[in-house]
Amino acid sequence: MEVVSTYRKHGWELRTALLQPATQSELDEPETDLLKGVAVREASVDALWFSRPSHNQREAWELRLLAQTPYALFETFEQDEPEEDRDDVKREMEARMREYVSKE
Repeated sequence: MEVVSTYRKHGWELRTALLQPATQSELDEPETDLLKGVAVREASVDALWFSRPSHNQREAWELRLLAQTPYALFETFEQDEPEEDRDDVKREMEARMREYVSKE
């Protein structure tokens, strides 16, 4: 919750949560509305996708690992970049995140 709060304070919007099943069940508790309105996908790592407007009409995306050691991957996209191209880059970033976690 602290991670999300910090990112929101700096203008980032939580877009997607990649969660392991155990983590998702913890966050599905009725008193936790952290993921309300956010797309959730099952994954082998716990990470959050954030986005915000960037310089020169670009959009910044950051994939933030939910772990003791802070780790994030960052990319910017042109405003008119096709969604398919964006998705390809984001999938590559998710693969790099999984690789990083497996080496820890």
